[in-house]
Amino acid sequence: MLLLCLGLTAYFAYHTLKGRHGFEARDKLLERESVLQFEIQSLEAVRAKLERDVALLRPDLPDPDFVEEIAREVLGFAHPRDRVLMDNSPAG
Repeated sequence: MLLLCLGLTAYFAYHTLKGRHGFEARDKLLERESVLQFEIQSLEAVRAKLERDVALLRPDLPDPDFVEEIAREVLGFAHPRDRVLMDNSPAG
């Protein structure tokens, strides 16, 4: 009877530490949670920026500065009074 009790105690102690729902699995889940929380915060920051950009481009009255910024950065446009310098040196 004593050996049975010791065996069961050892079995449950092992699975408490190393089992699928044991302490090591819990530690891995907590690490994963912190990584995912950081990722969520990063995505929320990107979403907030996109929401701000969409608000600036509302169809009734778009923000002229933001429209100009998009035209310059995304579309590669330049203002007629801008000076454009070209590098004619060979690449390499």
